[in-house]
Amino acid sequence: MGSPKKNEESKGFFAAMSSGFSMFSNAMHRSVNGMLGYEGVEVINPEGGKDDAEEEAHRGRWRKEERDGYWKMMHKYIGSDVTSLVTLPVIIFEPMTMLQKMAELMEYSYLLDKADESEDPYMRLVYATSWAISVYIAYQRTWKPFNPILGETYEMANHGGITFLSEQVSHHPPMSAGHAENEHFTYDVTSKLKTKFLGNSVDVYPVGRTRVTLKRDGVVLDLVPPPTKVHNLIFGRTWIDSPGEMIMTNLTTGDKAVLYFQPCGWFGTGRYEVDGYIYNSSEEPKILMTGKWNEKMSYQPCDSDGEPLPETELKEVWHVADVPPNDKFQYTHFAHKINSFDTAPRKLLASDSRLRPDRYALEMGDLSKSGNEKSRLEEKQRAEKRTREAKGQNFSPRWFDLTEEVTATPWGDLEIYQYNGKYTEHRSAVDNSSSIDGGDVKSIEFNPWQYGNLSTE
Repeated sequence: MGSPKKNEESKGFFAAMSSGFSMFSNAMHRSVNGMLGYEGVEVINPEGGKDDAEEEAHRGRWRKEERDGYWKMMHKYIGSDVTSLVTLPVIIFEPMTMLQKMAELMEYSYLLDKADESEDPYMRLVYATSWAISVYIAYQRTWKPFNPILGETYEMANHGGITFLSEQVSHHPPMSAGHAENEHFTYDVTSKLKTKFLGNSVDVYPVGRTRVTLKRDGVVLDLVPPPTKVHNLIFGRTWIDSPGEMIMTNLTTGDKAVLYFQPCGWFGTGRYEVDGYIYNSSEEPKILMTGKWNEKMSYQPCDSDGEPLPETELKEVWHVADVPPNDKFQYTHFAHKINSFDTAPRKLLASDSRLRPDRYALEMGDLSKSGNEKSRLEEKQRAEKRTREAKGQNFSPRWFDLTEEVTATPWGDLEIYQYNGKYTEHRSAVDNSSSIDGGDVKSIEFNPWQYGNLSTE
């Protein structure tokens, strides 16, 4: 990290300043960065000062030699979009892919059911925005999901009557598409992340489009989430913040929700807090919302100045479910459910994320095998690309079609993929078939490839 002398100076500095930390926070930030000798290093304790600041500065999941070597490799990428630029070590991964992470929005899908059942147009947005906020407890995890292989899929069944499917539809740039449906709603997303690497942190911009259609009245809701910042990637305790506005617009009526995610200050000030209003189409506030994305959200009717109406009270609309204690990857019970074959439909697609050998090896705690399998899959992906280019063919997703629509987002234009309905037909045929192959579903070989004979072994 730095020379022993610098480390000793850093330790003495922290000890001398600990009693007046808040008064000298800006000076300390500059001093710590300077003594560590790395541009872009941030030393912030988001947990509210529970640990000594000097310990926090040098804490991390890396062994020193791994951390320093990785820093030397990554330094040249400062200021770049590293979404698919860098091969990362499995030590920072969780045993889940981005396609599975997309499914975590379905944990509190009952809120969308309530939105569909509600006759109050503003309460619809209260329920729907609470659903959108609910996934941020999953974003609190600091482990990185695996990047999906092109053509990889994830299926989920047996949860609230929902059928969920996601597919990796593009590799450069990395893009995923998802579709979920039950009797109350349909959910469609085209997801594309844009990043900016800043040294010891990375900014993540959600260049995506999320649409929810409530079936009873055909109401269409459009979601624009705030950007996310991952702090202390290499040095210190890694933590995540999502400061900025979340906007959900009822495209049918013009009503909208605007909620502000407070940025995390020194010693955790403001972290997790979310506040805002539900507005009518004339931009008049109707309902105020407040809470913390890691605890609960509440609402209360308000007047045109945004003040609570007399004789009304703040009511809870959602609270986070209990989580497993001391879980290695900070998983919720639902995250474990996503990885489980209990939520898999009959005759699971061979392209499903659960079947990835690198993901499964990491889940079993075998980092060496996980790293080897990850490298093998990435090489097979490159081999398939060479085969496809030699044939003069473009990759075509199986379950989603590229449309001619291009939508503008706050962080760039986005091509839209649309669910083509073929999976519904496939799943119906499988479920109605009396001849389902037996055997252990875990024994299915992971196979997202469109061309065969790609093994480099």
